[in-house]
Amino acid sequence: MTSPADDGGRRDPGGAAPQEQTGDAGGVTFDRHLVLEQLGGWRGMVDATLPTVAFIVANAIGDLRTGIWCAIGAALLVLVFRLVRRESVQQAFSGLFGVAVAVAIAAASGQARNYFVPGIIRNAVIGVVLLGSVPLRWPLVGVLAEFLAPSHLGSMAAHSLPGLRRRVDTARARLHHQPPPPAPAPGARPADPAPERHWRDDPKVVRAYGWLTVMWAVTFLLRVAVQTPLYLANEEDLLGVASLVLGLPVTAAALAVTLWVVARLHRHRVETDAGAAPPG
Repeated sequence: MTSPADDGGRRDPGGAAPQEQTGDAGGVTFDRHLVLEQLGGWRGMVDATLPTVAFIVANAIGDLRTGIWCAIGAALLVLVFRLVRRESVQQAFSGLFGVAVAVAIAAASGQARNYFVPGIIRNAVIGVVLLGSVPLRWPLVGVLAEFLAPSHLGSMAAHSLPGLRRRVDTARARLHHQPPPPAPAPGARPADPAPERHWRDDPKVVRAYGWLTVMWAVTFLLRVAVQTPLYLANEEDLLGVASLVLGLPVTAAALAVTLWVVARLHRHRVETDAGAAPPG
């Protein structure tokens, strides 16, 4: 297995992971970098929250009809903003569809609390599916993490942020009047080297991904456990507050823990592979 190396010939765990490309002519290979870009990052999380915030505030100040139109307006503004900036609109379209379903249910029933029904059902399903993947030794957080950032590449093993290492290397080269490191060629990149062993063959990696999957399942099921009694009690205001508090802040905290653990797993895989490699 080949790996990026620094000037001293050592493995460079902070190097950017190369992109996957199609192996056979006419075949289709998922590009994990493209998928990661489509997820939207922090911007995508904030954009997904804006329609709900607009609905909660407008419904509290005005009435259900006002809340519905404000939620739709916020979702459309997010879509238009991304179109103007020529950014990915996949998540904006998904958010608009979700808002349309939620407001349709609320409008049909005439009750603002039903705006949160799709979210409660979605959280329950995701939480159960996540938990069910752990006993099967296919923890879904691990499946997703290994697709987006394979641990055997060690792309998250560095203590720096992704992409920061290249900027530092470029600045260092300019300081010493050396040519900067070559930029990756536009378009297709060379295929990722195959791992010496699958991540599921490493008990430590599987165990860590299992605990991360349980943590994410708990975050989804916690929302269900808190919001369901509020829904049954017809506490619309508290239901909205719970949706916001248990939404982006909890997701951000869980994501921070996940990134920290995954970075340690990448270092573990890099050190293990380096130790198993023959001298020279």
